[in-house]
Amino acid sequence: MALSREQMAQRVARELQDGFYVNLGIGIPTLVANYVPAGIEVMLQSENGLLGMGPFPTEDEIDADMINAGKQTVTAATGASIFSSAESFAMIRGGHVDLTVLGAFEVDVNGNIASWMIPGKLIKGMGGAMDLVAGADNIIVTMTHASKHGESKLLTECSLPLTGRGCIKKVLTDLAYLEIEDGAFHLKERAPGVSVEEIIEKTEGKLIVPDNVPEMTFA
Repeated sequence: MALSREQMAQRVARELQDGFYVNLGIGIPTLVANYVPAGIEVMLQSENGLLGMGPFPTEDEIDADMINAGKQTVTAATGASIFSSAESFAMIRGGHVDLTVLGAFEVDVNGNIASWMIPGKLIKGMGGAMDLVAGADNIIVTMTHASKHGESKLLTECSLPLTGRGCIKKVLTDLAYLEIEDGAFHLKERAPGVSVEEIIEKTEGKLIVPDNVPEMTFA
């Protein structure tokens, strides 16, 4: 069975390490804030100028002025700081973010990512994605493995306008966790109940499959 949005966020949260500065993109990545493992401290950054983003608020905690880059209301963790978006992007461009998690429309075997526009459709802008993929070394892309029409999003070559070139090494889809190396996707883990055959069928780009692919586990 394909992973839910919450399970994808839980799996990404396992990549967090104590002391990390982490940028969470719009969509599934924002849910990672709810699954930070106990016993570690991370500072979640939102490119609109918040460092130290906490979990989503309860109804009693909502502050309409406290929002993330996706204009969702958030909370501030102990020790949080608020600053201008110019300073926030200086942090990103200066390589001071330890982990970036963002969504994508397509990723290919050369680590290229297309995430900001589909030609002919209305867009609000590219946001901070181009700066994030250019300024970070440790990036995890979260996305569905295939479109609602069954077309693969893990490609030999991206067909949509690129956000960045050769910058993606880790991809978590609703079916699998993969790493990109030497011009191929390498299958590392599969979602519970998802067969290797289904992942192969829905991956258009070159895919390297080891003999035993472990299933992800969730409490």
